[in-house]
Formats: sequence, C-alpha cells, structure tokens
Amino acid sequence: MLHRSRRPAPRQLVVAVAAVLHAWCAAVAAQTSEAAAPAPAEELPGVTVIGTTPLPGIGTPLRDVPANVQVFGNRDISKQRQSNLAEFLENNPTSVTINASQGNPYQPDVSFRGFTASPLLGLPQGMSVFQDGVRINEPFGDVVNWDLLPQSAIAGIQLIPGSNPVFGLNTLGGALSVITKSGLSNPGTAVELSGGSFGRKTLEFEHGSSAGPVDWFATGNVSNDHGWAQHNPSRVRQFFGKMGYREGASDLEVSLTAADNRLEGTQTLPLAFLDDRTQAYTFPDTNINKLVMLSLKGDAPLTRDVVFGGNAYVRHYLNNNISSNVNDNFGEIDPNTGLPDDVQAINDRAEINQTSFGVAGQVTLKMPLGGMQNQLVLGASGDFGQAKFVQDGQDAQFDAARAAIPIGDFEPDTSARSSTRTLGLYAMDSLSLSDAWTLTLAGRFNDSHVSIRDLSGTSPDLNGDHTFNRFNPAVGINFNPVDNFTTYASYNEGARAPTAIELTCADPAAPCKLPNSFLADPPLKQIVAKTVEVGARGRDAGFVWSAAAYRTDLIDDIQFVSSGGGINAGFFQNVGRTRRQGFEFTAANKFGPIGVVARYGLIDATYRTGFIEHSPNNSSADVNGDIDVRAGDRIPAVPRQTLRLRLDFEPTTTWSIGANVIINTSIYARGDEDNQDVHGQVPGYTVVNLDGRYRVTKNVEVFARINNLFDRKYANFAILGENVFTGPGRSFDPANGQNDSFLGLGTPRGAWIGVRYEID
Repeated sequence: MLHRSRRPAPRQLVVAVAAVLHAWCAAVAAQTSEAAAPAPAEELPGVTVIGTTPLPGIGTPLRDVPANVQVFGNRDISKQRQSNLAEFLENNPTSVTINASQGNPYQPDVSFRGFTASPLLGLPQGMSVFQDGVRINEPFGDVVNWDLLPQSAIAGIQLIPGSNPVFGLNTLGGALSVITKSGLSNPGTAVELSGGSFGRKTLEFEHGSSAGPVDWFATGNVSNDHGWAQHNPSRVRQFFGKMGYREGASDLEVSLTAADNRLEGTQTLPLAFLDDRTQAYTFPDTNINKLVMLSLKGDAPLTRDVVFGGNAYVRHYLNNNISSNVNDNFGEIDPNTGLPDDVQAINDRAEINQTSFGVAGQVTLKMPLGGMQNQLVLGASGDFGQAKFVQDGQDAQFDAARAAIPIGDFEPDTSARSSTRTLGLYAMDSLSLSDAWTLTLAGRFNDSHVSIRDLSGTSPDLNGDHTFNRFNPAVGINFNPVDNFTTYASYNEGARAPTAIELTCADPAAPCKLPNSFLADPPLKQIVAKTVEVGARGRDAGFVWSAAAYRTDLIDDIQFVSSGGGINAGFFQNVGRTRRQGFEFTAANKFGPIGVVARYGLIDATYRTGFIEHSPNNSSADVNGDIDVRAGDRIPAVPRQTLRLRLDFEPTTTWSIGANVIINTSIYARGDEDNQDVHGQVPGYTVVNLDGRYRVTKNVEVFARINNLFDRKYANFAILGENVFTGPGRSFDPANGQNDSFLGLGTPRGAWIGVRYEID
C-alpha cells in the first residue's frame, strides 16, 4: 500500500531554525576569552583556505587538499565584467564549458569535466552548487537556475572537483561553492550603469557598511536585453541583501535572495536554417522565474579548538513556462473522430510551485591524535521540498513566421505533487602524519525519499514512494616535501538519486516531453560515481602551476533516450557504466605589467556499457530507428579538449585591458550517441573576448567589454531531430520532413560600455 507522505509543517521549520539559533547562542556563551578566531574560508585570506565542507568552519589550507581545487575572488569576477556567473565560468576555470541549448544567455547548461549543472528540467545533473553553504540545486529535478543570484553579490567561487561525498547528493563530478559579500569585506556604495549591443541596458547598485558589531550589505541588478536573435529578450530583476552580527570570533548572518526574471529562448536551429542565424524555429518559448530565499548562517568557537557552524534556510521558487512544439501526431488517425489529426502545434504551459527548507550543523575539532595535528569535522543536514507541477496543452497552428497561434483553450495534461526528503550525516578528518604528509578520510551517509502523487485523479499509476540510501567514502593523501610544492592522490565516491522528473518518465511504452508530462514510474537505480585523482601544484616567485589526472566511473548512469517523436520527447533509463577521465594543467605568471594564465583540459567522456537506443533521426539508424551505442563511444555535448587563456595588461593603477580566449574542440550531437550520424559532429571553435577599464577620478571608472571580437559563427550544442518546415517559404510540411542536426548557436559579436560611480 502506498502511504501519502506528510507535508512539512511550518512549525517544523520554526523548530529547526530555533534549534540552530539556540546552538549558536550556546556557542557564544561557551566562548572562552582566550579562544582564537578561525579564518573562515569565505574571507579568502592570503593563505588560501578551502571550504572542504558545505558549512563554514576553520577550513583547510590548500596545501592539504587532495584535489585540483580552483579559486576565484571578487577581483577576478569584477575585473572581467561578464553579465552573469555562467559567462564567467565559461571564460575562466579549467574543464568548464557551457552550451546554448535554451537560447538565452542566462539559461545555459554549465558542464565541468563532462558533468552538468543546468536549468533544463529533465537533464541529468552531475554537479552540486552551494550559496553560502545552502545547496541551491532545486529539489524538483535538481536543476540549477543561474539567473537567480546577481553577480555583484559574489565575493568568491571555489570549484571542488571529484565525487567528494561531504557535499552530498549530485556531487558526481564536482561541487561549486559560491561565497557572497558582506558589509565588512565590501564597504562603500557604488552605482553602475551600462549599455550596448542587443539593446542591453543594466543598472546595478551595491552598498556595504558596519556599525559596531553589526554590518550590512545589499546589491541589486535591473537589466533589459532585446536579445541577439529574434524572440529571445531577457528581463532580469535580482536582489541580494545580508546583515551580520559579530561578537569576538562568533558571527551570525541572515541573507535574502530575490529574483523576478522573464527569459525567452530561441530553441535550437536546424542546419537548413543557418542562412539567417537570428530566426527562431518556432516560438514562443518563455520562462518566468521568481525566487525568494531567506537563509541564516552562523559559526562560533566553543573553545579554542572547537568551532560550531550551522545554517537554516527557506526557499520559495516559482517557474512558469510556455513552449511551442510541433504536434508529433499530425496526420495520424484520431480514434475518436476517425479523421486525420490536423493540429499542427501544441503550446505546452507548465508551472512549478516549489517550497523547500533545510537545516544543518557542523562541529570542527582541532585536537591532537597520537601526538600529531588533527582536524575532525562532524556534520548533519536535512533538506526538504514540496513541489506542485501542473502542465496544460493547447492546440495551435503555425503562421508564416512559425509562431504557434492558439486555436483552442488550454486543456489539463498533468497535475502532480512531489515531496523530497534528504538526510545526511558526514565526517571528515585531516591528520598531519608529519610536516610533509597529510592524510584525509571522509564519508557521508545519505538517505533520500521521493514521493509522487497524482492530483488530477486520472493517473493513479503516477503515485509512488521511492527511497535511496548509501554510504560514500573518501580518502586522500598529500605530500609537501618543500614549501610551495604539493603532490596528492585521492579516491572518493558520490551518488545521485533519481529525481521525480526521471522517476515519472522512465517507461519506454509511455514517452514524455520536456518539460515533463508525468506518465509512469518504473523503478530507476541511483547513480554511483567513483573518482580517482592524482596531481601536483607549486609556486615559484610569481609562477604558479597545477596539474591533475583523474578518472570518474559512473555506475547505473541515467540517460534521456529519444522516443523518435519530437526532439524533446523520450524517456529516462539506466544505461550502465559511463566514464569521464582526463588531464588538467594550469600555469600563471606575471611579467611586469603583463599577467598570463593558461588552463588546458583533456576530457575523455565515453560510454563503457553498450546499449540500444531509439534515435530514428540518426542517419546510421536501422529500419526500426535504433542505433547501437558501443563501449568507447563518446558522450555527446562534451568537447575532448578545452583551452582557456587570460591576458592582463595593467601598466598603472589607472587603466588596464584584458582578453579571454576560449578554445573548444568538436562535440557530438545528442541523439548521436553512436558517433555515426553524418551531421552529428559539431566543429570546434575559438572565441576572443576583450575587457578594459579606465579610472577617470578616484570615484569614477569607465569600463568596456567586447564579446566574440572576430564575430565567429559557431555552435556549442546540437541535437538530432526532424525539420518539418520544408515547404515553400519554410512553411509547415511534415510529409516531407528531413532529418537534421539542430544547433545551439553561439552569440555574435557584442560590445558594451559603462560607468561606475563609487562613494567611500
């Protein structure tokens, strides 16, 4: 018998928050006068300290971290003047790429080492993302919405690779930790105004200050953009505010993140349409994202060697989506009327109304073990979410511009509720075996429960309860024979439970569309990741370098398999083993006023278990539309090689110019998992971006940016599908549809200029 799960009561949230407050107050009361203040990772001090756990604490010096961690500070982010966090990630870290699958600059898929953090509902996710210790992968689908946090709120970024179990679910290939600003670290007031290509106009402000033990910070962003293509404008409204209270070595912070964004996409475009890269295949396609998140974070020393950290949050997220789609049943006989279906298009309207909350606590103890220095971290967390998903369909016809014009009312398609509960216990211990050797041991036990209930009364098969649990271990060793040189080796495991989206779209006999029509829930296995990494890093005067080799094997990987209908129709299935392995090398140096950073990544992402996939738009498909995916075939959408170059020329403190060079090799299209389609391979590309600044006075700075300096025409994503607009003037003609590769196109050249006014 299926049991309906209880809805988390508001009283439970109040109790959880009160528990964190009580623990923090007790920690302050227990604070001794001789307690030393730890250096929290979020302050990014001169000796780089890495937040190797989600919550604040003492942190771990980089020399003792057995991973190729990448750290970027506020100066790196503000100097380059990108429009959003995802754009900064594309330009800088090693082994990071993005793709334009949704056709909007605020909604890209971000991939690290071949693992994805994406806003696309239903795309298998492989990275965990944290904002000040709060996991911001949405409970419904584990998606990451890059448009919800203003870039001006970010003080630093830490990208931790591997399957580090301490960071919990979704950490298959890495964890991204975003650290926000405070009034103490960023005092002053600034207003920034910019504008330029594609009708983009942006107004940004930030203010930080303190008085006695209290500090505060606030920043906001208002941006309007016509879009570089037809039908892809953006309207972005973002706000972040934080208030802190500090007494001695203890601090308590409360922050508010809010957003109200309207983002339109252009969809992917078939090769046959590339004579005009600005046109849309069909439209409209709109996402409205709204967020309010309140979070509480605190840490305090209980004694000289014991630090408590905790957080609590509540998050409400609302998404409204309208997408235009070709009717896959056009021309088929309607069993109710006995006549051919003459409806050309379906407008799908979906709403996700989600509330989530969580609480976590962590204790860090610095206590000798057998005469050796030792740091032990013990933590626990609970994350809970409720989401209501409603999807309606509306019949439509295409006009001459391929707009889906309604010819009927919206009819109910899906109405369901999902609830998620994830509990975690973790521990990490760093033991200094000697001055040169450090041993790290870690582990986490996760218990996840997903409950799904049909609200329409017409789909009882949708109802189900699914539980996943696993203990994931990790071990690492660091060897520091001399100052400024480190070698390391590590092994770690992580896991990801199937989401409600995947569990309700796992039946080959009942394929669904993305965004998702819930239909059935055959069981899926959770994904297990196992990562081995070896590497070294060093520093010699101004020269800094790092190198790493890694292999991550996934067991029971989940893939979205095409059903042979529309390019976004299919089902999820476990496809056996997959592998991401590679090599990373980074080198940086300064030559007087010139700074150079080079970051090279080799990513070999392949299937290790063969399977049969239905992909009728693939030119190598058999008469049944199936392709044979073999062990060793490359996973689509992952370039084998990437190179990032950053050049800075700063002759004086008054002005500077910089350049980012992005080089990616070719990728395969989704649907070409066997790597055999005639159009399945998408060429690599090189893009050059420029930025510069000039300080007119002490308080006034002028800045400029040019993206895609040489106006390179390229694509960073592709999916196989059928182009049904083959009639005169590209009119609707499915009888003569042609298999084609649909491309996610890169943005053409754009230039922007702005001014920043600062008040001390």
